[in-house]
Amino acid sequence: MALRTIRTIGDPCLNKVCKEVTEVNDRTITLIDDMLDTMYEADGVGLAAPQVGVLKRIVVIDVGDGPIVMINPEIIETGGSQTGSEGCLSVPGKAGNVTRPNYVKAKALNEDMEEFIIEGEELLARAICHEVAHLDGHLYTELVEGELMNTKNED
Repeated sequence: MALRTIRTIGDPCLNKVCKEVTEVNDRTITLIDDMLDTMYEADGVGLAAPQVGVLKRIVVIDVGDGPIVMINPEIIETGGSQTGSEGCLSVPGKAGNVTRPNYVKAKALNEDMEEFIIEGEELLARAICHEVAHLDGHLYTELVEGELMNTKNED
């Protein structure tokens, strides 16, 4: 396992649509392990593969309840709304107010290519939406209401 370099805003990799994962091999498992290590080292709650320069539909999330690995995630249901401060490891030192669903239901594959359903509210819902958007080449900065703010803490 190793730390990977987190790509930052302006890197073209962050604006590209990622490819679906069709098989999990040793390289995929290494990527997932590296993504988790990188996310934890950077004190993040989520990380998408394009943020480390890999255009594959893989995200990792940990909002404090343990790691969640989602391969080819797809949001299938949302409800309610929440507005709050959001940041991104690819936009260091900045945060902005973003409105997201308060409830999200998504389907994805695990490391064994088995489909699972995940439901989340509040921070987990926000994290799922944020990370899935990365896979389609979108950053939270596109949704910021008002101005980006400087912050010492990066999400």
